[in-house]
Amino acid sequence: MVFTFILVPLVMASLMPLIGKISKKFLPDILTNITLLFLLIYSITIGRQIISSGTGIRQLVWLGQQLNITLALDGFSLLMLFLISLVSFAVGLYCINYMEHYGSKAVFYALFLLMIAGMNGLVLATDLFSIYVFLEVAAVASYALVAFGLGYDELEASFKYLMLSAVATAFILVSIALIFGFTDSLRLHDVALAFQLLNAKYLVGLCVTLFIFGFGLKAAIVPFHAWLPDAHPSAPAPISAMLSGVLIKISGIYAITRIFLNVFGLNPAISTVLMYLGVISILVGAIIAFSQNDIKRMLAYSSISQIGYIILGIGLGTPLGILGGLFHLFNHGIFKSLLFLNSGAVEQATGTRALDKMGGLAKRMPITAATSVVGSLSIAGVPPLNGFWSKLIIIIALVQAKAYGFAIVAVLASGITLWYYLIIQRQAFFGKLNETWNNVKEAPFWMSASMIILALICIAIGILFPIIIKSWLVPATNVLSAGVYYTINLFRF
Repeated sequence: MVFTFILVPLVMASLMPLIGKISKKFLPDILTNITLLFLLIYSITIGRQIISSGTGIRQLVWLGQQLNITLALDGFSLLMLFLISLVSFAVGLYCINYMEHYGSKAVFYALFLLMIAGMNGLVLATDLFSIYVFLEVAAVASYALVAFGLGYDELEASFKYLMLSAVATAFILVSIALIFGFTDSLRLHDVALAFQLLNAKYLVGLCVTLFIFGFGLKAAIVPFHAWLPDAHPSAPAPISAMLSGVLIKISGIYAITRIFLNVFGLNPAISTVLMYLGVISILVGAIIAFSQNDIKRMLAYSSISQIGYIILGIGLGTPLGILGGLFHLFNHGIFKSLLFLNSGAVEQATGTRALDKMGGLAKRMPITAATSVVGSLSIAGVPPLNGFWSKLIIIIALVQAKAYGFAIVAVLASGITLWYYLIIQRQAFFGKLNETWNNVKEAPFWMSASMIILALICIAIGILFPIIIKSWLVPATNVLSAGVYYTINLFRF
């Protein structure tokens, strides 16, 4: 049942405050992670069974009556559900130890599960209003999670995130209102069909512009990225991992990709705009990240750069470009989550995020150091790790499309990425041990286990990438490559 992806985390989130009254730590940890593990297994097993015979379209039935709520599961949405479930399960394990010093675990887990329910609903939605509703559910939970520590920096970052996100929502709502006024419907099938039958190129151009402003802010694409470098460093490490690993991809990139490719259709003008936004994000994010001393701030700007690769590949619009963009989206969710969890382990052990105050921590935190090396080499595109293959596919797709300038920028920016991640390794983990950290210990068991799992996934995907491409990425690519035809002919209900 497709609705399970929303109902299970939503019900558990509603019960979590009551569970917290019964047990402060044990029960919230156990039940949350059982829920997250169930969603992961469900996406791998039942989810694949549902789409084996085509798109799984389900209408909600309550007391024998059909409600006007319809969800659809296809190759693209299943890939996103799998990514959300995988990253959130690893983060959930990490939280068992990490959130001990924050207190109010039940409240934290309630917000965490609510955010997951919102993201799951967004990728399953079949109409623009549902996309907006689930987008806001995930966003509201994320505002509270960024500010969860209640420190000055957390509250300031959360407020800034809230204000800019409200602006993004305004752009999205205006575009949705214009579409409803023109088509008299918000269902993706009806909207796609109306824009194909009627001459509305100027309206499409206006709606595309508004959506780029709105979803571009959600995805932190340059020049709409101002909130992200503050929100990521200030939030608890597991929330930084969720924000960068999945939230900005679901609330920004997924929405842009689904609407632009499957509803409006990716014409040359939209493709050009997306490609330039992608390459600008790649360069700006990489250059600014290079100059950061705060490890989490460096990772935040790195996220902006890597989002640029995803937008560049998908914006190219060729099947190979889309495949490369989706592959990098998936890979980035894994290795960037890992790197933020590494930074959280270091900050918790040392009390600082400043790279120039660290040094030699590998001698005291070998697991954190080793997994950080894997994540850093993966994101820099060093073979045979997973990031190498997704970047290589994007670059090959650019060369095939004769977009040589974009390909050169992608290669050069990858070199810059490797440079500043080597700086992180040298300043934080290697070299002479700073005497201040003589008594530092390795991260606790569940934090270490979470980092090891994500590091092993980076290695496994790098080795088994043909299987991942065939099983998960090709079905998603086929959905997007079919464009408007897919929505009109296969997405109707």
